[in-house]
Amino acid sequence: MADWAIRPAVWADVEGVAELRAVVLRADLERLGRYDERRVRQRLRDGFEPGHTWVIEVGGRFAGCVALRPDADARCHWLEHFYLAPEFQGAGIGSGVLGELLARCDRRDGGGGAVRLNVLRGSPARRLYARYGFTVETEDSVDVFMVRAAPGGPRP
Repeated sequence: MADWAIRPAVWADVEGVAELRAVVLRADLERLGRYDERRVRQRLRDGFEPGHTWVIEVGGRFAGCVALRPDADARCHWLEHFYLAPEFQGAGIGSGVLGELLARCDRRDGGGGAVRLNVLRGSPARRLYARYGFTVETEDSVDVFMVRAAPGGPRP
């Protein structure tokens, strides 16, 4: 696995993250007939919350991002905006980052909070999430919604 680190995001990161989102999601969104050059970036800008977002760096270089946001009633967290630049995919970085964030979440919540996410239909990222215990909750024509119950906690 490559040597990686995460740091808290700042507002100045938003454009780099928006561009990465457009690159990473393009093939899946085109396959689903949903790619829009402007909208793919604007949706990230509209939902960017630096206080819940981390930038992933490899060797001091920007490599990706991930957000872990508590939901409105604080009963679970949403894993969002998990993007890794193509040149860093397949090196174990995504697995390492996901494992660390889930461990933090479990420690912080005393093991009681679920983690939810959505992934585009047909995305290879779904296999990563399944390896970490995420199961399909619902799906529609575009998104698959997945949940991971906290270890020892009730099924959400």
